[in-house]
Amino acid sequence: MKKILVLLTLVLILASPSLAQARTYTISVNQFVEHPALDAVLKGFQDYLKEQNIKVKYNIHNAQGNMATANQIAQQIADEDPDLVLAIATPSAQACAQAIKKSPKLQNTPLLFSAITDPVGAGLVKDLNRPGKNITGVSDLLPIDQHLKMVKIFYPNLKRLGVIYNSGEANSKTLVRLIHEQAQKMGFKVEEATASKTSEVYQAAKGLVGRVDAIYIPTDNTVISAIESVVKVCIENKIPLFAGDVDSVARGAVAAMGFDYYQHGRQTGAMAKRIFMGAIPGETPVETQKELKLHLNLKAAKKMNVKVPEEILKAADKIYE
Repeated sequence: MKKILVLLTLVLILASPSLAQARTYTISVNQFVEHPALDAVLKGFQDYLKEQNIKVKYNIHNAQGNMATANQIAQQIADEDPDLVLAIATPSAQACAQAIKKSPKLQNTPLLFSAITDPVGAGLVKDLNRPGKNITGVSDLLPIDQHLKMVKIFYPNLKRLGVIYNSGEANSKTLVRLIHEQAQKMGFKVEEATASKTSEVYQAAKGLVGRVDAIYIPTDNTVISAIESVVKVCIENKIPLFAGDVDSVARGAVAAMGFDYYQHGRQTGAMAKRIFMGAIPGETPVETQKELKLHLNLKAAKKMNVKVPEEILKAADKIYE
């Protein structure tokens, strides 16, 4: 009897990948806002599962940068009874975590997050190595020290750096705190400007004119969604603009050292596959993306009167001319 049980167990283990690929899964997606980085996360996630021959029916929702809408979507997802919930960006992940906590239907539904800066600070997990409950995912916490070193290569005598962010976003507050800490070590000051919605971004940027030597935008969903407003102010006033995500460089920032969010999404898709094959989310460590890319926009640099150091030109992975 023991031999038969062992054989049956081995058969199930060997069959589990094909079983995962045979059925069709329902995945409900709560994305906080549309912008190239977050859109790339979803595309990478979908492409990975498709390449793995995992059949998925998607219920895709976008909150358009509105927290109330993100909460409504989270409630709607409870009625969709999905096999997995994918939350892209911190506000959507927080909304989904609360909905799952309150919904008897979703108590055992895995919640996978992506593009989250500080999962612990956002209250999503207790520990990065053992997240607990049914939540895990991929974090995009930036190496702020490397970002600011890049800015200092452009401007060795930098005195004041402007930072625009939404103070209502938990991930942005974490990043701004880290920026202040690094700035103190590196010998310059940080001037903050906040915008609670995209329509306020332009005025926030205008408020930094005459007060800063350069502006840096972290991976803040509100500001990135309206980055063209910041680009306009920086061109008009010859203020260099740097960003925390590489997709913002194509949209007008001078340079960025960040993650490839398409690969970020693929990494999240790989976690989804493991969960479908039996991995327990609460025992699956939160992952981070390690490899950084340096993107450079020479056209934007010219418009903002920025001299690009040779060191940056040689190191750039992608150059927009």
